[in-house]
Amino acid sequence: MSGARMRFGLVAHRTHRQDGDGALAGWARACEGSIRALNLGLHAVGGTYDALVRLGLLAGHAPLVRLPTGVDGGVMRLASSIAGGLAPEHALDGVIYFMDPVDPSSLYPETQALKRQCVIHGKPFVSTAAGAAEWIAVECVHAGVGDAAALARPLAGQTVALIAHDALKPRMLEFAADHFDLLSRFSARVGTGTTGGLLNELAWSRGWPADTPWVTRYQSGPMGGDAQIAELVLDRCCHKTIFFEDPHVARQHEADIQLLERAVCTASHDTTCFNSPAMAERWAAAIGRATAP
Repeated sequence: MSGARMRFGLVAHRTHRQDGDGALAGWARACEGSIRALNLGLHAVGGTYDALVRLGLLAGHAPLVRLPTGVDGGVMRLASSIAGGLAPEHALDGVIYFMDPVDPSSLYPETQALKRQCVIHGKPFVSTAAGAAEWIAVECVHAGVGDAAALARPLAGQTVALIAHDALKPRMLEFAADHFDLLSRFSARVGTGTTGGLLNELAWSRGWPADTPWVTRYQSGPMGGDAQIAELVLDRCCHKTIFFEDPHVARQHEADIQLLERAVCTASHDTTCFNSPAMAERWAAAIGRATAP
């Protein structure tokens, strides 16, 4: 691949990197051909890099770079690089973070800051095994290289959650309007109270049967809707969450939001999550290209 290559940060909590059956090893094996075809730069925090070497994965992949361990500031450096870094060659295009929801470092300030910077700058923050494989396929479609097989899974049979904080509800409506046919290919859609109501109004205006909700509505976020959808995720009944987060305001129900995010990570092999409009748009565009006649 010619020209400037993409560069992603790479982190795996201990549970996901300690043996050859973990999420990190499974992803590296399954996606190795695509990673090499993309010539994808991977800036791996120390323990993650060391695990790849120990397991003999991505051997000889020149754009694989070792950063300091988390204890020595590796995740902090990733947060800076997502914001642009101290020099152009330090800037990253996204992060793959195999997150164990019971690892206390998932709640460390540097981890929260890293995710927040990804959301602010519209860059992917991919936190599940299923999501990491899917996102490599997304980048392959856009680059016209590698294997996009992870995008071939039919949307029929899957449920998608559509959630947006107040300031981003208009953006969610815009996204749903632009990709109405794509989202309608899912077997079911779920959402929290207000967003779900707005999306149903949109669907009915587009000719969806007036006696059938397009989105199954749960409580509003502050009243427990995020927790209800988290339970669907834990039961493997919700396969994708499209969650437009507003990183600029204090959120009174922050614990509920974190609960949903941690549920997604618990269902790491079955669920993907897009937490910004830019991420969702890039995925939708890739699906469109991959399924075009």
